[in-house]
Amino acid sequence: MKYAIIAAGEGSRLVAEGIEDPKPLVRVGEERLIDRLIRIFMDNEAEQIVVICNDLTSLVARHLLRIQEDGLNGRSVPLFFLVKSTPSSMHSFYEISSHLTAGPFVLTTVDTIFKEQEFKDYVKTFRKCVAQDGLDGLMGVTDYIDDEKPLYVGTDEKMTVTGFFDTNNPPCQYISGGIYGLTPKAVKTLNDCISRGEQRMRNFQRALIRDGLQLKAYPFSKVLDIDHASDITKAEAFLNT
Repeated sequence: MKYAIIAAGEGSRLVAEGIEDPKPLVRVGEERLIDRLIRIFMDNEAEQIVVICNDLTSLVARHLLRIQEDGLNGRSVPLFFLVKSTPSSMHSFYEISSHLTAGPFVLTTVDTIFKEQEFKDYVKTFRKCVAQDGLDGLMGVTDYIDDEKPLYVGTDEKMTVTGFFDTNNPPCQYISGGIYGLTPKAVKTLNDCISRGEQRMRNFQRALIRDGLQLKAYPFSKVLDIDHASDITKAEAFLNT
């Protein structure tokens, strides 16, 4: 299975709070954010890892080139990366989507922090749901809310996704964790969103429901994003529990 990482954001809030490294290279504990994801994806049988980073600095691209050429921690990595600035995460996804049409894939943003065992269980469930149940997507969700503008996820008693909402109305138990297990059917929806001039990943997720794709939610105990300097401390404490 392929994995993809959106690492094209500017990380402006981190910069404003004194963090000098570009967001993908920020360390949580002893590990850079992008290295952590690549390592975890390799531990979950990645046949290819596709990354998009922005062109505002060469530091991330140079780091990815070293991994492409020399591997990560002595381990060869089947890495493809694209350097391009985009106006939104949805546009970043679009730029790499042509590499994700051969089969199921898992997409995350570079600052997504989760427990490794939970992710392993999620990937196993996603593979099963696609192969046996014909599912179109398994969306990582959490009932832990520490986001400035969370995307609420409506679910029924079978954890089928019923909608994505900017406000908690109707009441929802979960919010999006920024972990998307999808099949190539989702790329057609993405292309249609781009052609309509839509913006933001949450609008893409709403379009998946509109287009009739069958999505289920998979609960993680916590999923954290690294948007502020204080989030680094939170993430380190979470991973150490």
